[in-house]
Amino acid sequence: MMTAMKSSTAKKSPIRVIVVDDSALIRKVLSDILNSDPGIEVIATAGDPIVARKKIREMNPDVVTLDIEMPKLDGLSFLERIMRLRPMPVVMVSALTERGSDVALEALEMGAVDALPKPKIDIENGLVDNRDMFVSVIKEAAKVTVFKGRRKSEDIAGLNFSNRRVPSSGHVIAIGASTGGVFALHEILGRLPADTPPVLVVQHITGTMIEKFTQRLNDNSRLNIVVAADGMRLMRGHAYVAPYDCHLKLGKSGGHFVARLVDEPPMSGHRPAVDALFSSIAAVARSAGTGVLLTGMGRDGANGMLEMRNAGATTVCQDEATSLIYGMPRAAVAIGAAQVELPLGDIAEFILRATSHDRAEEIA
Repeated sequence: MMTAMKSSTAKKSPIRVIVVDDSALIRKVLSDILNSDPGIEVIATAGDPIVARKKIREMNPDVVTLDIEMPKLDGLSFLERIMRLRPMPVVMVSALTERGSDVALEALEMGAVDALPKPKIDIENGLVDNRDMFVSVIKEAAKVTVFKGRRKSEDIAGLNFSNRRVPSSGHVIAIGASTGGVFALHEILGRLPADTPPVLVVQHITGTMIEKFTQRLNDNSRLNIVVAADGMRLMRGHAYVAPYDCHLKLGKSGGHFVARLVDEPPMSGHRPAVDALFSSIAAVARSAGTGVLLTGMGRDGANGMLEMRNAGATTVCQDEATSLIYGMPRAAVAIGAAQVELPLGDIAEFILRATSHDRAEEIA
């Protein structure tokens, strides 16, 4: 006798979005664009942050889109309040947030998931032409778990670095990040002292943002932070950010660590790739390396971090509770690449302890 089987697959609820913009036309066009996808539902719109605040509190959306120029309270000030009082995924949509702008970077530093530009000419058709981009970004934003506060842990107190052997060429630190990394890098690099060993950074970010992103990091840090150039000798108290569209690797010349820029195929869909940097640290620095993998989507950095750990380097991942997106750290932890997971607020101290032997030798 045949028995009827009932499907256990539950229909997934659509992503609930509130659109905040002072233009009624923009609110309608964005709502129509997002509602055209069955996986998204615009549950409300608001013409200013005061109205938006009430609707957010009452309706608890999954994602908020937010304009910058609005009456009563500007979008960045409202974003700051959201991230401080009621953290949630926010996507900035404004004529001021074109890729590479200071406003876009400021929004990302404050915790926005992304910053999308409004067309400056023929706004309605321009938005419609970019429908797929808007839908994709909202869907990715809905996956984000925005952490509430900068949690500290006690895990770092028990870490022991006393058996580390650091060669005469000194120590080098490598940091990889993607979505959420703009904020995380400011937190870490802003806490490191001026005598920190050289730091190499790969952040997945569009090409037009690199120069301004690096300058803003530099303005917020005691380190001298620059865009890396090929052959640049790595110096204490400096950090080197990978330029767009080429891999940043560690090299050696005359007994000194140097930056190498390499035009090789993308890895994990990225160039620069964290995997490329970490693999070079494993090959060149070995036990003199410290690898840090921060928030981001995908798995870039996981395999390279495992190579680092197998070569004797120290490795740490940002924990899930403080990662905007836990994808990259999760992939590294899953394959045993990370020696420890720590909250974002502990990682600068971890770096200092991991490199303290090197720092003490050189200071002496």
